[in-house]
Amino acid sequence: MKPRHKRAAIIAGGLAAISLAAFLVLNAFESNLVFFFSPSQVAAGEAPKNRTFRVGGMVKEGSIDRKDLTVSFIVTDTAQEMKVSYTGILPDLFREGKGVVAQGKLSEDGLFTASEVLAKHDENYMPPEAQHAVDEAQKTIKTLQ
Repeated sequence: MKPRHKRAAIIAGGLAAISLAAFLVLNAFESNLVFFFSPSQVAAGEAPKNRTFRVGGMVKEGSIDRKDLTVSFIVTDTAQEMKVSYTGILPDLFREGKGVVAQGKLSEDGLFTASEVLAKHDENYMPPEAQHAVDEAQKTIKTLQ
């Protein structure tokens, strides 16, 4: 084999290895990507079906229902509401009227089954995605009035 052919084979093999590595990295990244939606966006049908996503807003006052380790509650962005069910131990800062982000899947009957629940860490903080969703819902309500 001529040196020129060896060099071409090495370059082609290197490009194939780099392409394979890039494909595997991008595939892993895509499968772990989780998007955020507000209850208004979920109600509008923008949320993916049969795929994990996050929903956030405020826990509606008087909506928490506990049965053993299963807790159901309503997340609202003040324009729309969404029922969430979670089985497990909730964060200590989880309360009615406070910001929350839940990660999980939406069932066919509209119930969001959460696999993880995140609560705000002090009285001045709300996750940026949840704050933005609440602000957008408030703007929508004001324009409709």
